[in-house]
Amino acid sequence: MSTEAASLITAGTVRELLSDRKIFPGVPDDLGEDAELVLDSLGLVWLLHVVEERYGLVVEPTDEDIAGLTSLRRLTGYLRAAQAEREEGGGRDER
Repeated sequence: MSTEAASLITAGTVRELLSDRKIFPGVPDDLGEDAELVLDSLGLVWLLHVVEERYGLVVEPTDEDIAGLTSLRRLTGYLRAAQAEREEGGGRDER
């Protein structure tokens, strides 16, 4: 497992993932953790793809999960919970 794959997903890393202006043109560089965040479906798919590539974490959010991803804090919490579940052997990232 690579160092990056073993690292914990933080608000800073999620903020960095959202910094690609070609994919997320409306997300400010200084996005606060509780500021409203609206991701379109393409942006969310791309974000989850990058998370899989960088962290080896495959997540398949439900419609309810997606509806709750309304801030940097909530998105980070969702990804960290999925990461913790994988570490505990929950298998959420298995296909």
